[in-house]
Amino acid sequence: MSPWFASGHIVDLILLLMLAEAAVLVLHHRSTGRGVAPGDFLGNLVSGIFLLLALRGGLVGAWWGWIALCLVAALTAHLNDLRARWR
Repeated sequence: MSPWFASGHIVDLILLLMLAEAAVLVLHHRSTGRGVAPGDFLGNLVSGIFLLLALRGGLVGAWWGWIALCLVAALTAHLNDLRARWR
């Protein structure tokens, strides 16, 4: 299991699972009109993706600037999601 973490591939797997989940939710909503609307989870999804990319960068020893950029992008997506939900 250690190589999965050292190489960052564990984060790749989690990202693939997240994208598959999002695809299932979108397809379910489009075909039935029920479930969570894509616009209702998109901000949360994007924020989570950027957090995972920052984690991956930390695991593989990426330049700190890329990690910081991912964290700022996650914060921006999170704040946009909060703003949209606040209305």
